[in-house]
Amino acid sequence: MPNFDDYRSELELLNNTGMMRSLRTLGRGENGLAFVEGTPLVNLCSNDYLSFAEDKNLHAEFYSQMSEANILDGYGLGSASSRLLSGNHPAYEEAERYIGKLYGKPCLLFNSGYHANIGILPALSKKGDLILSDKLNHASIIDGLRLSDANFVRYRHLDYAHLESILEKKRHLYKRVFIVTESIFSMDGDLADLKILAEIKERFDALLYVDEAHALGTRGKNGLGLAEEQNVLEKIDLLVGTFGKAVASAGAFVCCAPVLRDYLINKSRSLIFTTALPPVIPHWIRFVFQKCVEATERRSLLEKKSNRLREAVRNLGFPMPSESNIIPVILGESDKCVSIAEKAMEDELLVLPVRPPTVPKGTSRLRISVCAKTPDPALDKLIACIQNGS
Repeated sequence: MPNFDDYRSELELLNNTGMMRSLRTLGRGENGLAFVEGTPLVNLCSNDYLSFAEDKNLHAEFYSQMSEANILDGYGLGSASSRLLSGNHPAYEEAERYIGKLYGKPCLLFNSGYHANIGILPALSKKGDLILSDKLNHASIIDGLRLSDANFVRYRHLDYAHLESILEKKRHLYKRVFIVTESIFSMDGDLADLKILAEIKERFDALLYVDEAHALGTRGKNGLGLAEEQNVLEKIDLLVGTFGKAVASAGAFVCCAPVLRDYLINKSRSLIFTTALPPVIPHWIRFVFQKCVEATERRSLLEKKSNRLREAVRNLGFPMPSESNIIPVILGESDKCVSIAEKAMEDELLVLPVRPPTVPKGTSRLRISVCAKTPDPALDKLIACIQNGS
């Protein structure tokens, strides 16, 4: 029999230090509700930023188009193969054409944001190349860096003077350089300055890789992300977006030059060696992406709710790095985060604590995700809960 004592000891340590993770089963309802063991709670940690995942009318509209003729190619639940074998069904092509037209560059779909971030950089970068990555980039990007044969350096968060100093010292030593950033960062909700990054990449002859995971749908006139809002879409060499948040689906995409798209099809292992998404997913992506583009009113509502909560948290004396609908309440102590999260649950609010190692020691927080249909009374209760608990 294998000896698993070392695993048990490590799990016991996680449990004793309050760091143990477990899976929680949630049922979903409308108006931001989640059901935990049958109890309705307002979900304040959802990534359904435009509230499309809970929109029954939207789902009914989508499925109303299903017929005997299109049930397999448009609504089928199994692709049965990788895209490079027999899994590249028509719904993939339609979604990629639509998204590529919006961004003005060819589009390539991946199975998830994780697949994209561990597949793109390792395919495009080689020995003799350098990747410069913002220190607070998502774990999936970090895993992509580790899988690459290129050297990589993590520059200080949003410190573009530091980035430039690295380039001034090292650019001449490498054939290609990639600058990698998120547009909206997932823990602090703060924003990258993509205009400055575009200027830097042009000055140093680098490629700019931007992950728009948390900005897609929520920012820009058409919801295309922060690059659209900051008017630098055409200057982003590799623009990555994920469908699992505001687009209320699964999967991800990259928009890039035609030669890079072709190269990824031939070299990206996370694309080549995985079964394609079932037809219903890219078909839904194509359908709901158009709704995102048209969702001006929901974006406006999301902005108003987010502005209100950020101001309230700031008025309570907490630091507020966020400029988005991702709003951290940085309490510092893990125990305090857990205590307030438990009190919030008693007040019918689902708020989860975020603790080290996900965030640096001493910055434990409640990570609030405001969505378009988050009820205002729930935000009022949250503010009171934070005030009373801190």
